[in-house]
Amino acid sequence: MQYHFNWKQLSAIAGITWWTFYFRLYPGTIKTSHVMDFLLQLMRHIPGRLLVIWDGLSSHRSCVLRDFIEDLDGRITLERLPGYAPELNPAEYIWGHWKHHELANLCAKDFTQLSWYARRALRRMRRRPTLVRAFWKQAELFDANLLFKSQ
Repeated sequence: MQYHFNWKQLSAIAGITWWTFYFRLYPGTIKTSHVMDFLLQLMRHIPGRLLVIWDGLSSHRSCVLRDFIEDLDGRITLERLPGYAPELNPAEYIWGHWKHHELANLCAKDFTQLSWYARRALRRMRRRPTLVRAFWKQAELFDANLLFKSQ
């Protein structure tokens, strides 16, 4: 069978807690509306206030998103990672594991199959609490190394 690898782009967004992570997959690139949708989903699953720490993605800096978060009356607090520091973001380790271990040898025949396998792999990863803790540990190790080097 011949594969043409001409499917559309599949993008993912995630939020990680100490015990699990939440994710959504979107066709195309992540837009402000996707970020707002994801934040609404997080608030449905996690009661109380949320601390959201994110990178410099352009959709994270939009005026529409800023107004959306302000309208939530303090339910979400934002903190930004320093520029060019993906190693400090535990969610980046989700994507690394996902791509290099769970989907490494996948040769999907179309976009639908890619989406199905990607979602299934993320659900499987989410059921492994030791793996989720490892994502945090990796980020902590980089943070500790940066702190040690700066002293």
